[in-house]
Amino acid sequence: MSAKSVKGPGGKKPASAATNLIAGGGAGMMEALVCHPLDTIKVRMQLSRRKRAPGAKPRGFITTGKEIVKRETVLGLYKGLGAVVTGIVPKMAIRFTSYEWYKQLLANKDGVVSGEATFFAGLGAGVTEAVAVVTPMEVVKIRLQAQHHSMADPLDIPKYRNAAHAAFTVLREEGVGAMYRGVSLTALRQGTNQAVNFSAYTEFKALLQRIQPAYNDKELPSYQTMFIGLVSGAMGPLSNAPIDTIKTRLQKTPAEAGETALSRVKVIARDMFKQEGFHAFYKGITPRIMRVAPGQAVTFTVYEYLKGWLESTNLAIVGGRYEE
Repeated sequence: MSAKSVKGPGGKKPASAATNLIAGGGAGMMEALVCHPLDTIKVRMQLSRRKRAPGAKPRGFITTGKEIVKRETVLGLYKGLGAVVTGIVPKMAIRFTSYEWYKQLLANKDGVVSGEATFFAGLGAGVTEAVAVVTPMEVVKIRLQAQHHSMADPLDIPKYRNAAHAAFTVLREEGVGAMYRGVSLTALRQGTNQAVNFSAYTEFKALLQRIQPAYNDKELPSYQTMFIGLVSGAMGPLSNAPIDTIKTRLQKTPAEAGETALSRVKVIARDMFKQEGFHAFYKGITPRIMRVAPGQAVTFTVYEYLKGWLESTNLAIVGGRYEE
């Protein structure tokens, strides 16, 4: 199936694969550095098995964050950052590059991408990044974030010292399959996230360009890109929070002998509902939205900025070297 010539804003030619790789990778790096502490708080809340006493207030993300800092120092909020930074650049590069590729495949004969095509291109991009890089990265990250040791005490030695050691230990003790534990749930989460995210962002961007004719054939101001990225980024977590919570618990612990992935998902979901109630499926939803929404705002803003800069300077990869 040959790729069609997709029309960008104002009929402009869409970004090249090289531009998507560079701009997407840079956007991902910035997003990880800004938002990782909220992800650590989210994971701790999802792994918490405390059952509230009748009338007791739930332990919120602020309390959880304070406890991490008190017991493990501020550095505790950055556990697993190495795994994220290692994976975030290829993840974002794969996300934007595959998204554009899927749009080309799904565009009509005139090169126009419909709303449905945008949704499925986002879905495909999310599944692609989940299989290619997100699942192994998440397994390593969650193992590191789940450790409750103090990073300020040299005598308090954790099982996993860093991202590389965690990956090596998991591979040695549990095999390659452990690095892909929860891949179906991760693909479902990433796919739905990006389907909703790209669809909402594209529609909001088109709306703002329609009501602001001056931006019909060029990129929106950064503050507008950040705002619509923030709004669209919040929609994904609200649609798939139970999937993310089950996935986190599945990836946190080694599998039992003879237990299939589907049976583990059923056991985890059943035990969560029985022991902790329906609200357990939404544990960590506040920090997740606070993590993902601004993360998408940062991602789209930096991506659009870098893409515009690369295109304005005519930066391209030619014959394996950069040329301006």
